[in-house]
Amino acid sequence: MSGAAASAGASKFQAFMNHPAGPKTVFFWAPMMKWCLVAAGVKDLSRPADKLSVSQNVALAATGFIWVRYSLVITPVNYSLAAVNFFVGATGLSQLARIANHRFNNPEANKV
Repeated sequence: MSGAAASAGASKFQAFMNHPAGPKTVFFWAPMMKWCLVAAGVKDLSRPADKLSVSQNVALAATGFIWVRYSLVITPVNYSLAAVNFFVGATGLSQLARIANHRFNNPEANKV
């Protein structure tokens, strides 16, 4: 690797490290930790639909999509936070669709 290429690589790394939403800030680490919510939502795809919580998944879907919007209007714009929140909202919506499908196809299970 030539000296110019090495310094260009080093400067890109330095720019990444010192970015306002880089790994030295909560703007980087909060979205990384929030991927656990997405993993939990994906894991819940294996749960029976009658065991899923409507209120929990409404909250996940709503907060996910609200925070997508927020992530795109803050300074610095945080695309990582927007991406994770989109997937949080999407997993919430997919679970709500599973619940609705189960209740539609099994009306006798809805009687209390």
